[in-house]
Amino acid sequence: MKIYSYNVNGITSRLPVLLRWLEMAEPDVVCLQELKTIDERFPEGAIRDLGYDVVWHGQKAWNGVAMLSRVGEIHETRRGLPGDPEDVQSRYIEAAVGGVLIAGLYAPNGNPRPGPKYDFKLRWFARLEEHLAGLVGLDAPVVIAGDYNIIPEDRDVYVPERWRDDALFAHEVRAAYARLLEQGWTDALRHMHPDETVYTFWKYLRRAYERDAGLRIDHLLLNPVAAKRLVAAEVDRRPRGWEKTSDHTPVWVELA
Repeated sequence: MKIYSYNVNGITSRLPVLLRWLEMAEPDVVCLQELKTIDERFPEGAIRDLGYDVVWHGQKAWNGVAMLSRVGEIHETRRGLPGDPEDVQSRYIEAAVGGVLIAGLYAPNGNPRPGPKYDFKLRWFARLEEHLAGLVGLDAPVVIAGDYNIIPEDRDVYVPERWRDDALFAHEVRAAYARLLEQGWTDALRHMHPDETVYTFWKYLRRAYERDAGLRIDHLLLNPVAAKRLVAAEVDRRPRGWEKTSDHTPVWVELA
């Protein structure tokens, strides 16, 4: 099973790119982030026409997550992180597909830092840490895929000195990511490419993609059961070079 994560940066404006990529890559399961649309305007028909089951959790103009599957029905188990009933942002969806528990997340950006948005980001990750502590030890494979909005290490960003004060690279959020790994989660991309430069996001400005001035902020975390089945983990850079595309590109793992 190939499980992908893809921040589409607006599913309405990027729909031609998404559909082109789906037809080309034929992913088994895809977690989408940053839909930026209400539930009623999600392009369900166009996605189902390509043979995918789909669930989604939208929000007007911001956020939004979805999950697509062409290898079996999606059995949704959760939408939204527990721990804060006042949090109505559409950032988390979780479902069982073909014997694998998969979560798709879109973590808060947190900028500007310091400030309320950064404080919310830290609280959100504290809730994520608590929730994932209950999933890591499951007997079934679990994959947590998404845009974490965290640069884990210096080697995950082009010219790290320019990012020291950014909410994606702050000590507290890097520590939060490290605590997830300490729970027993495996960072699939880094595990399979321990010494390589791996980016998943390039700004639109100053020809960042052409210069390969990127960041690694899209991650796939695997519990020990899933990690034992890990065959490959890669970045599909092709869509980032297309016109009118997202500033992210898909990342994926293959489980035996």
